[in-house]
Amino acid sequence: MPLTSKTAVVTGSTSGIGLAIARAFANQGCNLLINGLREVAAIEAERASIEKEFGVKVIYDRADMSKPEEIAAMIAHAQTTFGSVDILVNNAGIQFVSSIEDFPIEKWNQIIAINLSSAFHAMRAAIPGMKARGWGRIITTASAHSLVASPFKSAYVAAKHGVVGLTKAAALELATFGVTANCISPGYVWTPLVEKQIPDTMKARNMTREQVMHDVLLAAQPTKQFVTVEQVAALAVFLSSDAASQITGANISMDGGWTTA
Repeated sequence: MPLTSKTAVVTGSTSGIGLAIARAFANQGCNLLINGLREVAAIEAERASIEKEFGVKVIYDRADMSKPEEIAAMIAHAQTTFGSVDILVNNAGIQFVSSIEDFPIEKWNQIIAINLSSAFHAMRAAIPGMKARGWGRIITTASAHSLVASPFKSAYVAAKHGVVGLTKAAALELATFGVTANCISPGYVWTPLVEKQIPDTMKARNMTREQVMHDVLLAAQPTKQFVTVEQVAALAVFLSSDAASQITGANISMDGGWTTA
């Protein structure tokens, strides 16, 4: 396993895309710090399960991604426990839908803090160690909304465009230090959160399950197929491999053709 003995920190990793990414890195032999705000017993069960299944060490940190001091402490927690943070995956994110004129200011601030600023604070804490060791991988989960906009998602779209700019700046700063920085931009990904939205949409629009999936959720994706969490995770692992050492500053779309036009 080529990433054996490396340490990966994955934010927002107690469910969905982040959990799949964490498991994929564990499968490569990485020790892990996972992070998220699910119920404590469920997180502990998942943490122990990953350790047992993959034979790696997994720790959990409940850092709030809206609080810079907690993010810095999370990176320090991983460095103290494992000796390094080699791979940083900025995956934590939230969403809120509203017109701009009605968008609550506190929701705007929260989305920018968690979806954009948290990546900066985690990178700021992790980069010195990566530079000192001459190796590192920074991967940020962006979105198709890092490339195109949708109405009523102004904060999310702004944050996702922002992390791409942040990633490009980091890639240039780190280009001679053996550290890469890239974004993955999925379209609609099949997660429990997406699945839970379907019954309400069926009722609200008087549609069948299949109609909601095809004509609402996948309206923008030409393939009419959801991206899977495993596909996103596999790309994250690839971007951490030696084969991807010359990929940096990239924003890689994985959206079934959504942003092609």
